[in-house]
Amino acid sequence: MANNEQATRKWKYGVNRWVILAIIVVSVFAAGMYPPMRPHIQLPAEYLTGVLFQFPGTGEDFRLTNSMVATLLADVLILGLAIFVIGPALRSGKQVFSGIVGVVEALLELIYNLTEGTAGKWAKTIFPWFATITLLVLVANWMELIPGVDSIGILDEHHIEHIDHSVNPHTDCAINPLFTVGETQVYSVGYAEGSQVAACAAGIVPFVRAAATDLNFTIALAIIAFLAIQIIGVRAQGLGYFEKFLNFRALFAKPGMGIIDFVVGIFEIVSEFSKIISFSFRLFGNIFAGMVLLFVIGTLIPVAAQTGVLLLEFAVGLIQALVFGMLTMIFMAQATQSHHAEEEGHH
Repeated sequence: MANNEQATRKWKYGVNRWVILAIIVVSVFAAGMYPPMRPHIQLPAEYLTGVLFQFPGTGEDFRLTNSMVATLLADVLILGLAIFVIGPALRSGKQVFSGIVGVVEALLELIYNLTEGTAGKWAKTIFPWFATITLLVLVANWMELIPGVDSIGILDEHHIEHIDHSVNPHTDCAINPLFTVGETQVYSVGYAEGSQVAACAAGIVPFVRAAATDLNFTIALAIIAFLAIQIIGVRAQGLGYFEKFLNFRALFAKPGMGIIDFVVGIFEIVSEFSKIISFSFRLFGNIFAGMVLLFVIGTLIPVAAQTGVLLLEFAVGLIQALVFGMLTMIFMAQATQSHHAEEEGHH
């Protein structure tokens, strides 16, 4: 029995080794036949549709963007994981889980222990926020590791850059028809006849773009976290929570030092709103930089070099999700603490 298992393991790893080698060889030949072109990189997310509807009262148009598609896919993946994987596993009555269920259980247990150690009796209130934000950001970040994300999409001639022909009259972009699907013509972007270098940027609007590379996603998530912090603060302390920002009582109770306390409260307001900027730009900057790095490495060294960068982005995506969730949890825990109790502790 042991010999059979050893033979199976040897065959399995032996076959995988040759499959990987074959993929590398094919990639080398493909890169030689179709040299990579300069990728098109832009800050705003691209539109996939025209105007779908207008928001009532504002007249603002709504269009579907590729970062919205990524967010919806992340939501579907999380809900599917909860409904079709974790739910049946929990109902089975098992005490120890393996596979993806075990990984999710370990992550959620880590999140709950961190919350309980920081927030105490408010852990059950704060934990759902911490867990939801962490899982959403984690799945959204890791989506850029999936082949086809940021690379499969619609050809857009407005993205194609033409080189000045006065410099090199033989270089230009060539848009070549490949095949027709129904009434849709599929094209490839390549070199014009006689061109030796990539003269244009790839004119592709991807169907899916990592959500955190769109500043709208990170700012929206930061605003939600900010509002949740204020709600939990009011729930824990009542309206007295706002004395942290507008301490009028101190002006009368301590006429001299009360002015200082009041000014400090004004600075607390500025600090509170700055959390939105801190939340959003930290996540956006790290994930957008990772997307650009993947594009650049894939253009300069198209074979195998992206593997190391993908591993780096795997770790960065996990770290940024935990950082975003942990900061939200810590600020929520701080919001439950009475400002007067802090002052007494200082005295």
